[in-house]
This record gives sequence, structure tokens and C-alpha cells, in this order.
Amino acid sequence: MSAKSMHLGPVMVDLAGPEIGTEDRRRLMHPLTGGVILFSRNYAGPEQLARLTGEIHALRNPPLVIAVDHEGGRVQRFRDGFTIIPCMRELGRAWDASPQRARQLAQSVGFVLAAELRAHGVDLSFAPVLDVDYGASGVIGDRAFHSDPRAISELARALLLGFKQAGMSGVGKHFPGHGHVRADSHLEVPVDERSYAEIEANDLVPFRRLIAAGLGGIMPAHVIYPQVDGRPAGFSPVWLKQVLRGELGFDGVVFSDDLSMEGASTAGGVTERAQAALGAGCDMVLICKNPQAVDELYAGFSYAMPAVSLARLARMHGRVHAENMVKLREDARYAQALHAMAGIGTRDGDLPLS
Repeated sequence: MSAKSMHLGPVMVDLAGPEIGTEDRRRLMHPLTGGVILFSRNYAGPEQLARLTGEIHALRNPPLVIAVDHEGGRVQRFRDGFTIIPCMRELGRAWDASPQRARQLAQSVGFVLAAELRAHGVDLSFAPVLDVDYGASGVIGDRAFHSDPRAISELARALLLGFKQAGMSGVGKHFPGHGHVRADSHLEVPVDERSYAEIEANDLVPFRRLIAAGLGGIMPAHVIYPQVDGRPAGFSPVWLKQVLRGELGFDGVVFSDDLSMEGASTAGGVTERAQAALGAGCDMVLICKNPQAVDELYAGFSYAMPAVSLARLARMHGRVHAENMVKLREDARYAQALHAMAGIGTRDGDLPLS
């Protein structure tokens, strides 16, 4: 059966389990759907994952974009059969010892992470975390590279170079910075009282530098910065249109963070949240672990993807990659990168729920 030709929509959804169920298929074929985010519950092994991504990509033309939160450390959805990626804090520790070696390690980590995902048919990972580590945020914590914005910028650039070599774009998060607030936006609405000047001088530095280096996507934070705007960044035209698009010149995809999170509750119900995020400047919105909300949105929401958003999204599809892990293991760059990674400490910590 040939793939159905239809434009991509502005919503990224998830699946109930490791296979495409009847209800999953209905949602994937809806005109508003444009992507799929996978979680640990969708993973039963390397062969199953490759089969699943192949089936998802075969449904539509152009194919749906397949994403995953695969940062390393606490946030790595696929483990059995994949290289365990260290948390980004380990690269920050390497930076303190030797910046040059840390850059090389970050590039190796980026290549291994992206090459393994691409070999299983995944288009992109929502990484890297560009938040500055102020020692305040438990939900960010060791997911951040460092407390120094310049170190974050250099390490993230090297990581993204590894991504690019493996045929994958990166998505920087959580714009304009989630590291200064203690509240977890999964559970409540965080508020960051700092001035724009302070945020610009610190938190925006990695985003500015990575945008200049060609970052493909950005995910804004469900955080309110009342000195700038009373709305969370992901619902704020000030942050997304004036600052991100205007001042920083970003021309990649803006993905909302999960609209099911408590941090998104300020906008109202799911339809109001989607309208607010897309109206503020997001190209694609995520609705995770809440299929009823997806159905509610699809029952009464109409939205035509602007041509510029479709063009941006097309650039997020994965590019050339190894056909499978057997082929990847024959790649000398992969072997060299694995060897380089062997010297990095791995502290897994607690796995996130999925």
C-alpha cells in the first residue's frame, strides 16, 4: 500500500504501546498530525523500533517526523541495545579539566547518540538542553552541561556537529532558560522574576550562539518571565516572535513543550493551548500521554500549516544514515566515537517516568 499524500499538520502525538493500534493509526492519519514522539513504552527492542518507525514513515507522504527525548543520563528512552549516553553534566566536568578534550568528547557523544537513533529510523532527538545550571532546578539538574554559558555553547556546538555528521538536527531547550527556577513545569507553573537584561546576558548566550551555528529546532519553556511578558514563553509572541525570530534571527522549527504539562494550564483547555502556542509563533505543538486531549483538539480545531512552517519541518527529517546497527558497527567513525566515550563517567540516576 502506497503512502497517502497529505501535508503535515502542526501536532505531534504519541502512541499507546510498541505497535500502531487502531486508534493510534486514526490519529496518525489525521490532517492535523505532523509528527510522533516515542517514549520507553513504545520500545521493546532494536528490531521492533526499526519496524515501528518504518511503519510510521510509510503511512504518509511526506512522512511524519519521528522524535524522542534522548538526551542521555536520566532522559534516555531507549536503553537495551543502545549505548548508554552520559548526562551532559559529565561533559561539563570534562570541560573543567580540558576544554579541547571536552569538545572532542561532546562531538563523539553527539555522533553515537544520533547515529544509533538514525539507524533505527528516528528523525530527531529533543536535545541538547541549553539551560544554564544555577543549582536551583531539580528537573534540569545534571541535564545541563554547565553553569557557564560559554562552556554550554561550546559543548553544545560540538555535540550538534556530531548530530550533523550522523544525519540529524538538534532541538535546543528550554528557551529562554529553565535553569533559574525551582518549580517543575510538569507539575506547576514556574515563574522567573529576573529582568530581560539578566536573562539576555546569561541564558540567551547558548541559544544565540547555537542559532548562529545552524540549530534546527528550539523548544520554549513553560515558564513565565513577568518582567518580559505575563504569558509562559511557549505562549508568548514577545519571546517567540520578537526575541527568538526577530532579535536572534532563528529560522528553524519552534516545538512547544508538552501541552499536557501543568505549566501549559494558564492558556485554558487543549484547544486554547494549541491556539495560543501556534498564535505565539510555535510551528508544532506536542500533546503527550493524553489521547483524549488529542481527540478533543481534533474534533473542533482547524489549522492550515503556513508554507514557512512546512519548509522548516521538512528540514527536520533525518538524512543519510546507516541502514541498521550491523552497518553502523562497520563504520570506523562510530567505532572511534565509542572508544572516545569509554572514558566518560556514566551516572544514570533515576529514570524518568514514561
